[in-house]
Amino acid sequence: MALRARLSAPREEKDQWPWHKTKSLALPVSALWNNERRMEAESYLSSGYGLRLALEAKLSVHERLGALANVWQPSRLKGITVGEEYGTPFLAATQVFDQRPVPRKFLSLDRTDSSANRFVTAGTIMLTCSGSVGRATLATDAIKGILISHDLLRIEATEPKYRGWVYAFLRSPTARAMMTSAQYGHIIKHLEPSHLYALPVPSPDDNLAEQFECMTARILEERNQAYTKFLEAERLFEKYIGQPDFNKRDEVGFSVSSSSLAFGRRRLEGVYHNPSVQALYAHFKKANLTTESLKSIGAQCWLPGRFQRIPAEEGIELVGSANLFEVNPDLPKRIADINFGDEAQGRVKEGWLLLARSGQTYGLNGTLAIANKFLEEKIISDHVIRIKPRENFSSRVGYIYTALSHPTLGRPLVKSLAYGSSIPEIEVEDVNNLQVVRLTEEQEAAIADLAESAAKLYADADILENEMTTLMEQHLQKILGK
Repeated sequence: MALRARLSAPREEKDQWPWHKTKSLALPVSALWNNERRMEAESYLSSGYGLRLALEAKLSVHERLGALANVWQPSRLKGITVGEEYGTPFLAATQVFDQRPVPRKFLSLDRTDSSANRFVTAGTIMLTCSGSVGRATLATDAIKGILISHDLLRIEATEPKYRGWVYAFLRSPTARAMMTSAQYGHIIKHLEPSHLYALPVPSPDDNLAEQFECMTARILEERNQAYTKFLEAERLFEKYIGQPDFNKRDEVGFSVSSSSLAFGRRRLEGVYHNPSVQALYAHFKKANLTTESLKSIGAQCWLPGRFQRIPAEEGIELVGSANLFEVNPDLPKRIADINFGDEAQGRVKEGWLLLARSGQTYGLNGTLAIANKFLEEKIISDHVIRIKPRENFSSRVGYIYTALSHPTLGRPLVKSLAYGSSIPEIEVEDVNNLQVVRLTEEQEAAIADLAESAAKLYADADILENEMTTLMEQHLQKILGK
Protein backbone atom coordinates (compact mmCIF):
# COMPACT_ATOMS: atom_id res chain seq x y z
CA MET A 1 0.00 0.00 0.00
CA ALA A 2 1.37 3.43 -0.98
CA LEU A 3 2.11 5.92 1.77
CA ARG A 4 1.14 9.55 1.53
CA ALA A 5 3.84 12.20 1.69
CA ARG A 6 4.24 13.57 5.21
CA LEU A 7 4.82 17.16 6.25
CA SER A 8 7.06 16.03 9.10
CA ALA A 9 9.31 13.10 9.86
CA PRO A 10 7.46 9.96 11.08
CA ARG A 11 7.48 9.37 14.81
CA GLU A 12 9.67 6.70 16.25
CA GLU A 13 7.67 3.53 16.84
CA LYS A 14 7.63 2.22 20.41
CA ASP A 15 7.05 -1.39 21.40
CA GLN A 16 7.14 -0.89 25.17
CA TRP A 17 5.02 1.15 27.58
CA PRO A 18 4.85 4.06 28.22
CA TRP A 19 3.76 5.41 24.87
CA HIS A 20 3.75 8.88 26.37
CA LYS A 21 4.20 10.65 29.68
CA THR A 22 1.24 12.32 31.34
CA LYS A 23 1.73 15.67 33.04
CA SER A 24 0.15 15.26 36.46
CA LEU A 25 -0.04 16.88 39.88
CA ALA A 26 -1.58 15.82 43.19
CA LEU A 27 -3.76 18.47 44.84
CA PRO A 28 -5.57 18.56 48.18
CA VAL A 29 -9.35 18.65 47.88
CA SER A 30 -9.36 21.97 49.72
CA ALA A 31 -7.66 23.59 46.68
CA LEU A 32 -10.91 23.08 44.75
CA TRP A 33 -13.06 24.66 47.45
CA ASN A 34 -11.42 28.07 47.52
CA ASN A 35 -12.16 31.07 45.34
CA GLU A 36 -13.76 29.95 42.06
CA ARG A 37 -13.64 26.19 42.56
CA ARG A 38 -11.70 25.73 39.33
CA MET A 39 -12.05 22.26 37.83
CA GLU A 40 -9.80 22.62 34.75
CA ALA A 41 -6.64 20.59 35.20
CA GLU A 42 -4.59 23.02 33.11
CA SER A 43 -5.20 25.76 35.68
CA TYR A 44 -3.22 23.81 38.27
CA LEU A 45 -0.63 22.32 35.91
CA SER A 46 0.55 25.65 34.53
CA SER A 47 3.68 27.36 35.85
CA GLY A 48 1.57 30.42 36.66
CA TYR A 49 -0.35 28.50 39.34
CA GLY A 50 2.88 27.64 41.15
CA LEU A 51 4.07 31.25 40.91
CA ARG A 52 0.77 32.44 42.33
CA LEU A 53 0.97 30.09 45.31
CA ALA A 54 4.57 31.15 45.97
CA LEU A 55 3.73 34.86 45.78
CA GLU A 56 0.63 34.50 47.94
CA ALA A 57 2.76 32.77 50.57
CA LYS A 58 5.03 35.83 50.70
CA LEU A 59 2.27 38.45 50.77
CA SER A 60 -0.66 39.21 53.04
CA VAL A 61 -4.25 38.43 52.05
CA HIS A 62 -4.86 42.14 51.48
CA GLU A 63 -2.11 42.56 48.89
CA ARG A 64 -4.21 42.00 45.80
CA LEU A 65 -4.69 43.94 42.57
CA GLY A 66 -8.19 44.86 43.69
CA ALA A 67 -6.66 47.03 46.41
CA LEU A 68 -4.72 49.07 43.85
CA ALA A 69 -6.97 49.31 40.79
CA ASN A 70 -10.51 49.21 39.50
CA VAL A 71 -11.06 46.68 36.72
CA TRP A 72 -14.17 46.77 34.56
CA GLN A 73 -15.45 45.62 31.21
CA PRO A 74 -18.20 47.05 29.00
CA SER A 75 -21.15 44.82 28.20
CA ARG A 76 -20.99 42.68 25.07
CA LEU A 77 -21.08 44.96 22.05
CA LYS A 78 -24.27 45.07 20.02
CA GLY A 79 -24.17 47.49 17.13
CA ILE A 80 -25.17 48.01 13.52
CA THR A 81 -22.50 48.35 10.85
CA VAL A 82 -22.94 51.35 8.54
CA GLY A 83 -20.88 53.16 5.93
CA GLU A 84 -17.81 55.18 6.85
CA GLU A 85 -19.53 58.48 6.11
CA TYR A 86 -22.39 57.67 8.52
CA GLY A 87 -20.78 55.71 11.34
CA THR A 88 -18.32 55.97 14.19
CA PRO A 89 -15.02 54.06 13.77
CA PHE A 90 -14.63 50.82 15.73
CA LEU A 91 -11.49 48.87 16.69
CA ALA A 92 -11.18 45.22 17.60
CA ALA A 93 -8.98 44.25 20.56
CA THR A 94 -5.84 43.48 18.55
CA GLN A 95 -6.08 46.72 16.53
CA VAL A 96 -5.62 48.81 19.67
CA PHE A 97 -1.99 47.64 19.78
CA ASP A 98 -1.25 49.14 16.35
CA GLN A 99 0.90 52.26 16.27
CA ARG A 100 -1.52 53.83 13.85
CA PRO A 101 -4.77 51.83 13.97
CA VAL A 102 -6.93 51.91 10.85
CA PRO A 103 -10.64 51.23 11.55
CA ARG A 104 -12.26 48.70 9.21
CA LYS A 105 -15.75 48.87 10.72
CA PHE A 106 -18.03 51.80 11.40
CA LEU A 107 -21.00 51.52 13.75
CA SER A 108 -24.18 53.52 14.21
CA LEU A 109 -23.61 55.39 17.47
CA ASP A 110 -27.35 55.68 18.19
CA ARG A 111 -27.78 51.91 17.86
CA THR A 112 -24.73 50.97 19.98
CA ASP A 113 -25.53 50.00 23.57
CA SER A 114 -23.71 52.01 26.26
CA SER A 115 -21.65 53.77 23.59
CA ALA A 116 -20.24 56.31 26.06
CA ASN A 117 -18.50 53.49 27.98
CA ARG A 118 -16.79 52.21 24.85
CA PHE A 119 -14.59 55.28 24.33
CA VAL A 120 -11.28 55.17 26.20
CA THR A 121 -9.30 58.15 27.45
CA ALA A 122 -5.53 58.38 26.91
CA GLY A 123 -3.52 56.86 29.76
CA THR A 124 -6.03 54.15 30.63
CA ILE A 125 -4.51 50.68 31.00
CA MET A 126 -6.16 48.11 28.73
CA LEU A 127 -5.69 44.35 28.84
CA THR A 128 -6.79 41.60 26.45
CA CYS A 129 -9.31 39.27 28.07
CA SER A 130 -10.17 37.00 25.15
CA GLY A 131 -8.04 34.79 22.90
CA SER A 132 -4.42 35.60 23.77
CA VAL A 133 -5.19 36.95 27.23
CA GLY A 134 -3.11 39.10 29.54
CA ARG A 135 -1.47 41.56 27.15
CA ALA A 136 -1.49 45.09 28.54
CA THR A 137 -1.02 48.46 26.85
CA LEU A 138 -1.69 52.16 27.42
CA ALA A 139 -4.45 53.96 25.53
CA THR A 140 -3.01 56.76 23.41
CA ASP A 141 -4.36 59.63 21.33
CA ALA A 142 -4.43 57.25 18.35
CA ILE A 143 -7.74 55.77 19.59
CA LYS A 144 -9.36 59.04 20.61
CA GLY A 145 -13.00 59.18 19.51
CA ILE A 146 -13.04 55.52 18.45
CA LEU A 147 -15.31 52.79 19.84
CA ILE A 148 -13.21 50.07 21.48
CA SER A 149 -14.11 46.37 21.69
CA HIS A 150 -15.45 44.86 24.92
CA ASP A 151 -12.67 42.25 24.64
CA LEU A 152 -10.35 44.67 26.41
CA LEU A 153 -10.53 45.13 30.18
CA ARG A 154 -10.22 48.70 31.41
CA ILE A 155 -7.93 49.13 34.43
CA GLU A 156 -7.69 52.37 36.41
CA ALA A 157 -5.45 52.78 39.45
CA THR A 158 -7.29 53.83 42.62
CA GLU A 159 -4.54 56.44 43.15
CA PRO A 160 -2.84 58.11 40.15
CA LYS A 161 0.61 57.64 41.68
CA TYR A 162 0.18 53.85 41.51
CA ARG A 163 -0.71 53.68 37.79
CA GLY A 164 2.89 52.94 36.83
CA TRP A 165 3.16 50.24 39.50
CA VAL A 166 0.02 48.48 38.26
CA TYR A 167 1.05 48.78 34.63
CA ALA A 168 4.57 47.46 35.25
CA PHE A 169 3.15 44.52 37.22
CA LEU A 170 0.65 43.57 34.51
CA ARG A 171 3.39 43.55 31.89
CA SER A 172 5.79 41.42 33.94
CA PRO A 173 6.32 37.76 32.91
CA THR A 174 5.23 36.62 36.38
CA ALA A 175 1.90 38.41 36.10
CA ARG A 176 1.39 37.16 32.54
CA ALA A 177 1.95 33.58 33.73
CA MET A 178 -0.50 34.00 36.61
CA MET A 179 -3.15 35.46 34.30
CA THR A 180 -2.69 32.56 31.88
CA SER A 181 -3.27 30.10 34.74
CA ALA A 182 -6.48 31.95 35.67
CA GLN A 183 -8.01 31.91 32.20
CA TYR A 184 -10.86 29.59 31.33
CA GLY A 185 -12.47 28.22 28.19
CA HIS A 186 -11.87 25.25 25.92
CA ILE A 187 -11.48 26.88 22.49
CA ILE A 188 -11.32 30.63 23.16
CA LYS A 189 -9.72 31.57 26.45
CA HIS A 190 -11.28 34.26 28.65
CA LEU A 191 -10.28 36.37 31.61
CA GLU A 192 -12.79 38.13 33.87
CA PRO A 193 -12.33 41.26 36.02
CA SER A 194 -12.67 39.07 39.11
CA HIS A 195 -9.58 37.10 38.05
CA LEU A 196 -7.51 40.28 38.03
CA TYR A 197 -8.91 41.51 41.34
CA ALA A 198 -7.63 38.31 42.99
CA LEU A 199 -4.07 38.48 41.60
CA PRO A 200 -1.43 38.82 44.36
CA VAL A 201 0.46 42.11 43.98
CA PRO A 202 3.12 43.35 46.40
CA SER A 203 2.43 46.68 48.09
CA PRO A 204 4.06 49.52 46.15
CA ASP A 205 7.58 50.49 47.07
CA ASP A 206 7.41 54.30 47.19
CA ASN A 207 10.68 54.95 45.35
CA LEU A 208 10.08 52.28 42.73
CA ALA A 209 6.43 53.30 42.28
CA GLU A 210 7.46 56.92 41.66
CA GLN A 211 10.02 55.73 39.09
CA PHE A 212 7.44 53.55 37.34
CA GLU A 213 4.91 56.38 37.16
CA CYS A 214 7.51 58.70 35.61
CA MET A 215 8.42 56.03 33.07
CA THR A 216 4.76 55.34 32.27
CA ALA A 217 4.05 59.04 31.75
CA ARG A 218 7.06 59.34 29.46
CA ILE A 219 5.99 56.27 27.45
CA LEU A 220 2.55 57.75 26.95
CA GLU A 221 3.93 61.17 26.01
CA GLU A 222 6.39 59.77 23.47
CA ARG A 223 3.77 57.62 21.76
CA ASN A 224 1.35 60.54 21.57
CA GLN A 225 4.09 62.76 20.13
CA ALA A 226 5.04 60.11 17.59
CA TYR A 227 1.44 59.74 16.43
CA THR A 228 1.06 63.51 16.13
CA LYS A 229 4.30 63.86 14.15
CA PHE A 230 3.25 61.21 11.63
CA LEU A 231 -0.03 63.06 11.09
CA GLU A 232 1.80 66.37 10.70
CA ALA A 233 4.12 64.83 8.10
CA GLU A 234 1.10 63.63 6.11
CA ARG A 235 -0.63 67.00 6.32
CA LEU A 236 2.53 68.76 5.13
CA PHE A 237 2.89 66.30 2.25
CA GLU A 238 -0.73 66.85 1.29
CA LYS A 239 -0.23 70.62 1.43
CA TYR A 240 2.63 70.43 -1.09
CA ILE A 241 0.95 67.85 -3.34
CA GLY A 242 -2.72 68.81 -3.23
CA GLN A 243 -5.64 66.46 -3.73
CA PRO A 244 -6.50 65.03 -7.17
CA ASP A 245 -9.96 65.44 -8.62
CA PHE A 246 -11.25 61.88 -8.67
CA ASN A 247 -14.63 60.21 -8.22
CA LYS A 248 -14.52 56.79 -6.53
CA ARG A 249 -17.47 55.67 -8.62
CA ASP A 250 -15.11 55.48 -11.58
CA GLU A 251 -13.52 52.42 -9.95
CA VAL A 252 -16.68 50.34 -10.31
CA GLY A 253 -15.97 49.71 -13.98
CA PHE A 254 -13.30 51.03 -16.30
CA SER A 255 -11.40 50.21 -19.48
CA VAL A 256 -7.75 50.42 -20.44
CA SER A 257 -6.03 50.43 -23.79
CA SER A 258 -4.57 47.13 -24.99
CA SER A 259 -1.21 48.83 -25.59
CA SER A 260 -0.75 49.21 -21.80
CA LEU A 261 -0.64 45.41 -21.53
CA ALA A 262 1.98 44.90 -24.24
CA PHE A 263 5.12 46.15 -22.49
CA GLY A 264 6.86 46.17 -19.12
CA ARG A 265 5.43 43.75 -16.58
CA ARG A 266 2.29 43.12 -18.69
CA ARG A 267 0.05 43.21 -15.65
CA LEU A 268 -3.44 41.88 -16.28
CA GLU A 269 -4.91 42.44 -12.79
CA GLY A 270 -7.55 45.15 -12.76
CA VAL A 271 -6.25 46.71 -9.53
CA TYR A 272 -2.92 47.48 -11.19
CA HIS A 273 -4.76 49.70 -13.71
CA ASN A 274 -6.98 51.27 -11.05
CA PRO A 275 -8.25 54.69 -12.21
CA SER A 276 -7.43 56.23 -8.82
CA VAL A 277 -3.77 55.30 -9.32
CA GLN A 278 -3.75 56.75 -12.83
CA ALA A 279 -5.47 59.86 -11.48
CA LEU A 280 -2.67 60.32 -8.92
CA TYR A 281 0.06 60.19 -11.55
CA ALA A 282 -1.97 62.54 -13.77
CA HIS A 283 -2.31 64.92 -10.82
CA PHE A 284 1.46 64.88 -10.23
CA LYS A 285 2.04 65.73 -13.87
CA LYS A 286 -0.56 68.49 -13.87
CA ALA A 287 1.09 70.04 -10.79
CA ASN A 288 4.48 69.96 -12.60
CA LEU A 289 5.84 67.43 -10.11
CA THR A 290 8.31 64.83 -11.33
CA THR A 291 8.38 61.18 -10.27
CA GLU A 292 11.31 58.81 -9.91
CA SER A 293 11.52 55.09 -9.29
CA LEU A 294 12.87 53.88 -5.98
CA LYS A 295 15.75 52.29 -7.84
CA SER A 296 16.76 55.54 -9.55
CA ILE A 297 16.48 57.43 -6.24
CA GLY A 298 19.16 55.12 -4.89
CA ALA A 299 17.22 52.55 -2.87
CA GLN A 300 18.29 48.92 -2.71
CA CYS A 301 15.26 46.62 -2.45
CA TRP A 302 15.54 42.92 -1.71
CA LEU A 303 13.84 40.01 -0.02
CA PRO A 304 15.75 37.27 1.83
CA GLY A 305 15.07 33.73 0.74
CA ARG A 306 12.60 31.64 2.71
CA PHE A 307 14.41 30.43 5.80
CA GLN A 308 13.80 27.72 8.35
CA ARG A 309 12.30 28.70 11.67
CA ILE A 310 14.04 26.32 14.04
CA PRO A 311 12.70 26.87 17.58
CA ALA A 312 15.43 27.66 20.12
CA GLU A 313 14.89 28.84 23.71
CA GLU A 314 18.11 30.85 23.65
CA GLY A 315 17.69 31.90 20.02
CA ILE A 316 16.94 35.25 18.39
CA GLU A 317 13.54 36.93 18.56
CA LEU A 318 11.49 36.60 15.37
CA VAL A 319 9.51 39.64 14.21
CA GLY A 320 6.53 38.92 11.95
CA SER A 321 4.96 41.30 9.45
CA ALA A 322 2.17 42.34 11.82
CA ASN A 323 4.65 43.00 14.66
CA LEU A 324 6.27 45.82 12.67
CA PHE A 325 3.24 48.05 13.10
CA GLU A 326 2.48 47.41 16.78
CA VAL A 327 3.59 49.20 19.91
CA ASN A 328 6.02 46.96 21.79
CA PRO A 329 4.85 43.74 20.10
CA ASP A 330 4.79 40.39 21.84
CA LEU A 331 7.62 38.30 20.39
CA PRO A 332 7.15 34.81 21.85
CA LYS A 333 9.06 33.02 19.08
CA ARG A 334 12.83 32.55 19.21
CA ILE A 335 14.66 30.75 16.44
CA ALA A 336 18.17 29.45 15.87
CA ASP A 337 20.70 31.81 14.29
CA ILE A 338 21.26 30.10 10.94
CA ASN A 339 21.77 31.21 7.35
CA PHE A 340 18.87 33.53 6.55
CA GLY A 341 19.61 33.99 2.87
CA ASP A 342 20.83 37.58 2.68
CA GLU A 343 23.93 39.60 3.51
CA ALA A 344 22.30 41.12 6.59
CA GLN A 345 21.54 37.65 8.02
CA GLY A 346 17.85 38.42 8.46
CA ARG A 347 18.53 41.58 10.49
CA VAL A 348 17.73 45.19 9.67
CA LYS A 349 19.31 48.51 10.60
CA GLU A 350 17.83 51.71 11.93
CA GLY A 351 16.87 53.95 9.01
CA TRP A 352 15.80 51.22 6.57
CA LEU A 353 12.28 50.94 5.20
CA LEU A 354 10.35 47.70 5.67
CA LEU A 355 7.43 46.77 3.41
CA ALA A 356 4.91 44.04 4.26
CA ARG A 357 4.60 42.20 0.94
CA SER A 358 1.92 39.54 1.58
CA GLY A 359 -1.54 39.35 3.08
CA GLN A 360 -4.82 41.04 2.26
CA THR A 361 -4.74 44.45 0.60
CA TYR A 362 -7.28 45.82 3.08
CA GLY A 363 -4.87 44.86 5.87
CA LEU A 364 -1.09 44.86 6.18
CA ASN A 365 -0.11 44.17 2.59
CA GLY A 366 1.70 47.19 1.15
CA THR A 367 2.18 48.87 4.53
CA LEU A 368 5.53 50.53 5.28
CA ALA A 369 7.49 50.90 8.51
CA ILE A 370 10.69 52.74 9.37
CA ALA A 371 13.17 50.39 11.04
CA ASN A 372 14.34 51.64 14.44
CA LYS A 373 16.61 50.58 17.28
CA PHE A 374 13.94 48.33 18.78
CA LEU A 375 14.07 46.09 15.68
CA GLU A 376 17.84 45.84 15.45
CA GLU A 377 19.43 42.48 16.34
CA LYS A 378 16.13 40.72 15.76
CA ILE A 379 15.21 38.47 12.82
CA ILE A 380 12.65 40.08 10.51
CA SER A 381 10.22 37.83 8.65
CA ASP A 382 10.97 36.77 5.09
CA HIS A 383 7.57 38.23 4.16
CA VAL A 384 9.02 41.73 4.54
CA ILE A 385 10.84 43.55 1.72
CA ARG A 386 13.91 45.49 2.84
CA ILE A 387 14.51 48.95 1.35
CA LYS A 388 18.00 50.24 2.15
CA PRO A 389 19.35 53.67 1.17
CA ARG A 390 22.53 53.43 -0.93
CA GLU A 391 25.35 55.96 -0.83
CA ASN A 392 23.81 57.83 -3.78
CA PHE A 393 20.37 58.02 -2.13
CA SER A 394 18.92 61.34 -3.27
CA SER A 395 16.08 61.66 -0.77
CA ARG A 396 15.32 60.92 2.90
CA VAL A 397 13.83 57.74 4.35
CA GLY A 398 11.21 59.71 6.26
CA TYR A 399 10.02 61.40 3.09
CA ILE A 400 9.81 58.15 1.10
CA TYR A 401 7.85 56.62 3.96
CA THR A 402 5.34 59.49 3.99
CA ALA A 403 5.04 59.65 0.20
CA LEU A 404 4.17 55.94 0.03
CA SER A 405 2.10 55.74 3.24
CA HIS A 406 -0.26 58.68 2.84
CA PRO A 407 -3.80 57.20 2.96
CA THR A 408 -4.95 58.80 -0.32
CA LEU A 409 -1.77 60.01 -2.03
CA GLY A 410 0.58 57.10 -1.40
CA ARG A 411 -0.91 53.82 -0.21
CA PRO A 412 -3.03 53.28 -3.36
CA LEU A 413 0.19 53.32 -5.43
CA VAL A 414 1.78 50.57 -3.34
CA LYS A 415 -1.32 48.42 -2.99
CA SER A 416 -1.86 48.41 -6.76
CA LEU A 417 1.31 46.31 -7.04
CA ALA A 418 -0.22 43.29 -5.27
CA TYR A 419 -1.19 40.23 -7.29
CA GLY A 420 -2.91 36.96 -6.39
CA SER A 421 -6.49 36.15 -5.43
CA SER A 422 -6.11 34.17 -2.20
CA ILE A 423 -3.06 35.75 -0.55
CA PRO A 424 -1.92 38.74 -2.63
CA GLU A 425 1.83 39.39 -2.78
CA ILE A 426 4.14 42.16 -3.98
CA GLU A 427 7.29 41.50 -6.00
CA VAL A 428 10.64 43.19 -5.36
CA GLU A 429 10.95 44.15 -9.04
CA ASP A 430 7.68 46.08 -8.88
CA VAL A 431 8.87 47.90 -5.75
CA ASN A 432 12.12 48.85 -7.49
CA ASN A 433 10.12 50.42 -10.32
CA LEU A 434 7.55 52.10 -8.05
CA GLN A 435 7.32 55.81 -8.87
CA VAL A 436 7.71 58.33 -6.04
CA VAL A 437 6.69 61.97 -6.43
CA ARG A 438 9.54 64.41 -5.76
CA LEU A 439 9.47 67.80 -4.07
CA THR A 440 12.15 70.39 -3.38
CA GLU A 441 14.99 69.41 -1.07
CA GLU A 442 13.71 71.71 1.68
CA GLN A 443 10.16 70.37 1.48
CA GLU A 444 11.28 66.74 1.55
CA ALA A 445 13.59 67.46 4.49
CA ALA A 446 10.77 69.05 6.53
CA ILE A 447 8.54 66.01 5.99
CA ALA A 448 11.39 63.58 6.66
CA ASP A 449 12.31 65.25 9.96
CA LEU A 450 8.79 64.69 11.29
CA ALA A 451 8.48 61.05 10.17
CA GLU A 452 11.95 60.00 11.26
CA SER A 453 11.64 61.60 14.70
CA ALA A 454 8.26 59.86 15.13
CA ALA A 455 9.83 56.45 14.40
CA LYS A 456 12.56 57.17 16.95
CA LEU A 457 9.99 58.15 19.59
CA TYR A 458 8.11 54.87 19.13
CA ALA A 459 11.37 52.93 19.53
CA ASP A 460 12.39 54.87 22.64
CA ALA A 461 8.98 54.23 24.25
CA ASP A 462 9.15 50.48 23.55
CA ILE A 463 12.68 50.20 24.93
CA LEU A 464 11.72 52.18 28.05
CA GLU A 465 8.65 50.02 28.58
CA ASN A 466 10.78 46.87 28.46
CA GLU A 467 13.22 48.38 30.97
CA MET A 468 10.33 49.10 33.35
CA THR A 469 9.01 45.56 32.94
CA THR A 470 12.45 44.12 33.73
CA LEU A 471 12.71 46.21 36.90
CA MET A 472 9.32 44.98 38.12
CA GLU A 473 10.18 41.37 37.32
CA GLN A 474 13.43 41.69 39.27
CA HIS A 475 11.44 43.09 42.22
CA LEU A 476 9.02 40.14 42.09
CA GLN A 477 11.83 37.61 41.87
CA LYS A 478 13.49 39.22 44.89
CA ILE A 479 10.28 38.80 46.88
CA LEU A 480 10.07 35.16 45.80
CA GLY A 481 13.65 34.66 46.96
CA LYS A 482 15.06 33.75 43.55
